[in-house]
Amino acid sequence: MRRIVLILLLLAPVSFAADKPKPTTAQAIELAKRWLDAQRSYDGVPGMSVAVVSDQKEVWLDGSGMADPATQRAANADTLYSICSVSKLFTSLAVMQLRDQGKLSLEDPVSKHLSWFRMKPAAEGREATIEGLLTHAAGLPREADYPYWSGSFDFPTHEQIVQRIGSQEALYPSERYFQYSNLGLTLAGEVVSAASGQPYDQYVKQHLLAPIGLTSTYPEIPLEEKGKRLAVGYSAKRRDGTRAALAPFQVKGVAPAAGYASTARDLAHFAEWQFRVLANKDDKTIDPRTLREMYRPHFVDPDFKTYWGLGFAVRKSDGDDVFVGHGGSCPGFRTDVRLKADDKVGVIVLANASGVDVGGYSMAIYKIMAPAFTSDAKPASDLSNFTGSYDSFPWDGETIIVPWGDELAGVSVPTMDPVKNMERWRKVADNKFQRVRDDGTLGETMTFDIGPDGRPTKFWVFSNPSPRMNP
Repeated sequence: MRRIVLILLLLAPVSFAADKPKPTTAQAIELAKRWLDAQRSYDGVPGMSVAVVSDQKEVWLDGSGMADPATQRAANADTLYSICSVSKLFTSLAVMQLRDQGKLSLEDPVSKHLSWFRMKPAAEGREATIEGLLTHAAGLPREADYPYWSGSFDFPTHEQIVQRIGSQEALYPSERYFQYSNLGLTLAGEVVSAASGQPYDQYVKQHLLAPIGLTSTYPEIPLEEKGKRLAVGYSAKRRDGTRAALAPFQVKGVAPAAGYASTARDLAHFAEWQFRVLANKDDKTIDPRTLREMYRPHFVDPDFKTYWGLGFAVRKSDGDDVFVGHGGSCPGFRTDVRLKADDKVGVIVLANASGVDVGGYSMAIYKIMAPAFTSDAKPASDLSNFTGSYDSFPWDGETIIVPWGDELAGVSVPTMDPVKNMERWRKVADNKFQRVRDDGTLGETMTFDIGPDGRPTKFWVFSNPSPRMNP
């Protein structure tokens, strides 16, 4: 029997517990800052601004690169960007405020509030409802019938949208498929105006932006901020890697769906306000039950790949974390607002260029920062002297080294998943570290050369040097 047990033990897979160190908040910010600056540069993005919020604390507000490369105006937390479709969150909140006041019902046909809405429904379809507008399930075309996303970005006015709406036709029967629609949220903004008896911009300023305290959020891009706080937008990359500067624009009648401008700091306040609402600590700008209702999926596409709340996108990460929020994409700008409501954590990323994976940036920053939110770690030793970027050309662009708990973290960039690609290095002598394998055992050695000023000049791994690139 003892022999059988021994054989079974030998055949069983061997695993070792390897406790992963948790960074301090300062360490996580250091890695996030260095990674953001490097990745932005490798992606050729002129400028980015970022905010990380934990409940009512603004953990990190920062900028990287240039809001206006031509004048060398740096991007920061107060730089203004077009936030485009993030506008839909404010419009949806306004609709729900009016619903709670009894001025409309989500089941109302759109034509009950907009007599001019005479779009031909699809075969077998019933008329679009207000809920269908908020969930993008009304079967409407994506846009009003004007070519405003190309050329001179000449957006239609309210009157032009009304004039053309009768000649448009629904794509699908209502409530059958998810069809993202700027036209739908434009109509939702028109419903806000009709149900409230106020112009849309006046309503949201009075009942949302002012009560929340958003002093740098505008329902339309403020052209008076050109050359001041407003970032210059840039196109997507051409084949030769260049981007073209784009002139600022206003979206006029489409503003409820895509017109807003804001800053990282203001969107951080927007996230904090939502966490206050959820904790029932708001002044009743909106009922906490209503906000939770907006976060829940109200429409699931038949392919089970797209989930949408009332205005809010609902996303599930690879690790099954659930996020709510919205992305924004306008000519020259990309934005991502991502909230993990159960942990009261928010990440906001804004970029002044098209074709930028801002959602990937916000998830990478979340993964870097998340361990620090649950950590009370106090490192036993100070390893900050080794912090820096080290040249790893031609294999990678560079290697970022930062303290991570009581170890060093090494991240080769460019990478859009710095945590997954992180290597851990444990100190074994004054300037010598060994790589920590996933099973906790130690591998190869990394040795730092120290210069006359006491700071590292390079590190060596497998007899190959990586010179220090910057402080």
